[in-house]
Amino acid sequence: MVSLGLDSLGIIMIISVFMGAVITIQTSANLESAFIPSYTIGFTTRQSTILEFSPTIMALILAGKIGSNIASEIGLMRVTEQIDALEIMGVNSGSYLILPKIVAAVLINPFLVIISMFVSIGGGYAIAMFTDIVTVADYVEGIQLDFRPFHVVYSLIKAVVFATVFTSIPAYQGYYASGSALEVGKASTRGVVYSSIVILVANYFITQLLLI
Repeated sequence: MVSLGLDSLGIIMIISVFMGAVITIQTSANLESAFIPSYTIGFTTRQSTILEFSPTIMALILAGKIGSNIASEIGLMRVTEQIDALEIMGVNSGSYLILPKIVAAVLINPFLVIISMFVSIGGGYAIAMFTDIVTVADYVEGIQLDFRPFHVVYSLIKAVVFATVFTSIPAYQGYYASGSALEVGKASTRGVVYSSIVILVANYFITQLLLI
């Protein structure tokens, strides 16, 4: 669970804080009408973060970081015949090597997404504090406006689904790798690419199912 989640906490926090800051700045820069209230900036930052950026963008980042690591680790075990040794000893290698990684990612990823939400909204709050593009009061009013708890539930559902995807697909690619270290590298690349595509497709269908 440490290697599949906690080790990624630093990069998630760094990306999230700048993500929230950039959303705040860009929203402010594009509010050209005087009829649009300033608290729209905070509202937009909150909605963008909760609904899309924290669950989806973080999943794509973790697919590259964690997915490649899983595929490489299991692929190396395959080409060095460590998996064959486990099977000779009567151990179900798939359950022994892959299932714990999926379970750990499914358990830890929702917490990473929640942390990303808070840090990202905090990044926007920092922009409100240290610049004059929006007042702190307007920003806070925006992040409190029309808050729907189901949106957080929706985001956590996506976090669980995406965690399953970016662990299982790279694990599959690594498990069935064969040949040399070069093939392990190719399997790692395929795992990241395929899991990223599946995450984007799953994101579309989950959104259609739960929000539309």
